[in-house]
Amino acid sequence: MKDIRGRKLTLLLRKEEINRRVLELAKKIEKDFKESPNFLIIGLLKGGFVFTADLVRNINLPLQVDFLWVSSYGLSMESSGSIKILKDIDTDITNRDVLIVDDILDTGITLRCIYEFLKMKNPSKLKTCVLLDKKGRRKVDFKADYVGFEVPDKFLVGYGLDWGELGRNLPEIYAVENQ
Repeated sequence: MKDIRGRKLTLLLRKEEINRRVLELAKKIEKDFKESPNFLIIGLLKGGFVFTADLVRNINLPLQVDFLWVSSYGLSMESSGSIKILKDIDTDITNRDVLIVDDILDTGITLRCIYEFLKMKNPSKLKTCVLLDKKGRRKVDFKADYVGFEVPDKFLVGYGLDWGELGRNLPEIYAVENQ
């Protein structure tokens, strides 16, 4: 696929780079959570599902997985700034060691809201992991505990990231070029 919605795509991260970094993140997380008897990973849908799946397959610890479905983009290339929780988690996280996994940390609004939302559910430990970090777009002060790659301020698709539900299935990450 060389374009999406009539826009040219430029390769940003090859699947080999992504796979290598996911494995490195998994090993760091494994080390940090090795003493956790009740480790839970919460993936953020929809964008984070591919990264979450690859990450958990590389963590050699007993763990459970749940998902929280949030929306802030819709068909736009820009976050709306407001988030909607479309599906809450099914798991009680009280006194659990929890890792939130998302595809991208952009403005910080979504991840900070989700972090605060889950914090109210009284986990014993709450950490965050993102594959991509767009530091130049941050609107709120929020830093992920684990970061795969720092990326430029471009709209990205592939490896779970989409533009109006297209592009999630691409195995690599691409920048969508302006006309």
